[in-house]
Amino acid sequence: MSWLRRLRNLFRSDALSRDLDREMSFHVAERTDDLVAGGMDAGAAGAEARRRFGNRTQASESTREADILVWLDSLGADLRYALRALRASPGFTAVAILSLALGIGANTAIFSITNALILKSLPVRHPDELVQITMGPGGPAFTNPLWEQVRDRLTVFDGAVAYSEARFNLAPTGEARRASGAFVNGDFFNALGVPPAAGRLFSSADDFHGCPAVATVSGGFAERELGGIGSAVGKTVSLDGHPFTVVGVTDPGFFGVEVGRAIDIYAPLCAQGITSHEGPAILEARSRWYLNLLARPKPGISVAQVRAALKAAAPAIFAATLPANWSAQSQQQYLKGTLDVQPGATGLSDLRTQFSKALYILMVVVGLVLLIACANIANLLLARAASRQRELAIRLALGAGRARLIRQLLTESVLLALLGAGAGLLFARWATALLVSLITFHGSHVWLSLAIDGRVLAFTTAVATVTGVLFGLAPAWRATRTDPQAALKTGGRGIVDGVGQRRTGRALVVAQVALSLTLVTAAGLWLGSFRKLVTLDPGFRREGILLISTDLGQLTADQQQATRVDLLRRLRALSGVQAGGMAFTTPISGFGWNDIILVPGFTPANPQDGIAWINQVSDGYLGTLGTPLVLGRDISPADGAHSPRVALINQAMARRFFGSASPLGRTFRNPQGNGTTGPIEVVGVVGDAKYQSLEEKTQPTAYIPFGQADGGPEVTFALRTVGPPLALASAAKAAIAEVNPLLTLDVTTLEDQVAGSLGRPRLLAMLSGFFGALALLLAVIGLYGTMSYDVTRRRNEIGIRIALGAATFGVTRMVLGDAGRLVILGVVLGLGLVLASTRFVASLLYGLTPSDPATLALATATLVIVALAAALVPALRAARLDPMEALREE
Repeated sequence: MSWLRRLRNLFRSDALSRDLDREMSFHVAERTDDLVAGGMDAGAAGAEARRRFGNRTQASESTREADILVWLDSLGADLRYALRALRASPGFTAVAILSLALGIGANTAIFSITNALILKSLPVRHPDELVQITMGPGGPAFTNPLWEQVRDRLTVFDGAVAYSEARFNLAPTGEARRASGAFVNGDFFNALGVPPAAGRLFSSADDFHGCPAVATVSGGFAERELGGIGSAVGKTVSLDGHPFTVVGVTDPGFFGVEVGRAIDIYAPLCAQGITSHEGPAILEARSRWYLNLLARPKPGISVAQVRAALKAAAPAIFAATLPANWSAQSQQQYLKGTLDVQPGATGLSDLRTQFSKALYILMVVVGLVLLIACANIANLLLARAASRQRELAIRLALGAGRARLIRQLLTESVLLALLGAGAGLLFARWATALLVSLITFHGSHVWLSLAIDGRVLAFTTAVATVTGVLFGLAPAWRATRTDPQAALKTGGRGIVDGVGQRRTGRALVVAQVALSLTLVTAAGLWLGSFRKLVTLDPGFRREGILLISTDLGQLTADQQQATRVDLLRRLRALSGVQAGGMAFTTPISGFGWNDIILVPGFTPANPQDGIAWINQVSDGYLGTLGTPLVLGRDISPADGAHSPRVALINQAMARRFFGSASPLGRTFRNPQGNGTTGPIEVVGVVGDAKYQSLEEKTQPTAYIPFGQADGGPEVTFALRTVGPPLALASAAKAAIAEVNPLLTLDVTTLEDQVAGSLGRPRLLAMLSGFFGALALLLAVIGLYGTMSYDVTRRRNEIGIRIALGAATFGVTRMVLGDAGRLVILGVVLGLGLVLASTRFVASLLYGLTPSDPATLALATATLVIVALAAALVPALRAARLDPMEALREE
């Protein structure tokens, strides 16, 4: 019989039984007729026919087992019985499902983020074929000349992709309205296999120096901004003040190649010559590292062959793109560059680089929380088995095997876990949205595809199944070791005297305490680290600073300087402004400028030692931010384009390049990139301040006056205000519009800008704090339940002790002593786990070591105090026990 027919028979079991009964009745009737025809009496013939046929029940069962899928039928029966058993204990079921929903939901939420950010492939054709081209140790960023050489010289690729993120301003004037964008090569969409939803996508014909201003937009952007996908083609969008014609709309399912960003607008690489203040020269810049490259090898070309081709082509590629204005040493280093590839199926992501380790650690954290929840439910199941002892004893006495009972009990556990997983999925949907809100990247909006896919469902199902077996196996094993005869004699009370069960429950409590201490310590470390970052003195004041950024690229160099000065003068004059200044970039903004510094008498030990970070600032800027002047003078309005070149340096730069000697009057040069080539005199030293990140080691930094270096047309005005900074925003915008109404502005506060950079430490601090508190709560509940159960088990013994004169304090001390021994053992094991895991969390801490004594002591004290407080309740209940009632129960 086919398995399909046997499967169908499962759903018509009553009809199958009737068919079998009719068939057996037919055979008996036929034999009866034969016997009657042979001369036997009808009654005797019927009895003989039934005797010869045999046991109809046994025959029916054996035939039925051959006609159905027995294991599936048995599983269905187990599930129905399990549902009835769980429905009979609604309190236990609700508590267990809630605990599992939190544990499994937290695991699913963290895995969903991990899946979207790290594991999921790009929504393109055959993403597994993609590779990312890198410069080996040199990193993944390329210049445009390097990209063009790679594109033109290598023939092992079926298509190659160049990508650079961008943020386009859609507003022609006034406050900026930003859209997520990207510059891509002409073959971008064709190489990835992305179809258009409307119009056409770019081709190589759109990508050449001097190309027209065309753009492709996403389906979402077309719906939001352009009246729909069908009507978007042919419309014009303003990108950084320049009109671009929309030629096509991408498939709505394609978000781009950078995970964490959903691209709204794509422009050809050549269009940088239109939007950039540098014009077409930007495409020739050999020191501008901003492109990421992906490629699809030709069919039959292996990764090893691709590497060999890159290695062979690298010398010529680097020779053809050698920066002419670099020093001889830097040029020699550049010519040693190499090319390599790595898997590219999951695309590009700065967000992944920043958060991947934190997410993996959080996966371990939520896994430990789930283990603690499992231990709690296992203890509940052990106690629940006591009430079911008589039922299990009867089933064993009637012939049920231990394996059959274990399977039944495990079915209940797995069903409980699956119900918890279903509730956990609902929790995970809310939690993933919360997690994304905690992840920020330089203040940008983070977009992740968080739809529950097959991988997430498989993960949740696997976690639920393993969880069900994990917390159900030990109770099932203990429960089925009951002696039926002894259990039936004692009327169901014998199981509470099982030494093995008591040991199992106590071992689970010890494990809970150990795991909880690990999580509470981790929470203390990450909360302490985050607190240090929030309260850190970064070398500038965060509060009360309004930041207004604008781009003066449409003006000439002389006009830019005059406009900057005029704007700063007007902004300083506003009511409510205490001080003001301007800079190329502000602290922790996500933007930076570094360069090689040459100092007479200083020889760097390695190329990195010769690099300093640079900022272009006005007079009053450092004072506005509260960065103190330590030595010499500040920048003055007289330090302009036609005056001697000067600079302020921070203390870190003074120490590195000038040692213990006074740097005042000393000079340095930055001979390449956008820096000046003449000597720059140090006229002052200021305090150290963070540049790119609060977590960074303070970098050597030089502050050069506006007009004495070409930092670009971008400028940010910093205003220290009397009241809330944003309250002054409208007046500041109006003042800028009076000078030039065509300027576009970005407005924020320095406090928000710095807070936006703390995404990873904030995520770790908040989640570890929540999960640490949850783990502590679960451990306390587990200890309370175990001690309460232990007191119940020992009611007779405690009653006898009290009857014989035991004092209330003595009984309380006895119960608390038992609990204390469990807690101390758990703490010892937990400290071992904490010390063993230090190397995994060290890189994610700031200002603390993983074995910080104060944190360890606080976590241990908190756990011990809370645990013993929980054990005090059953201890006091035991001390108040009436010995007459306890002895009467015997």
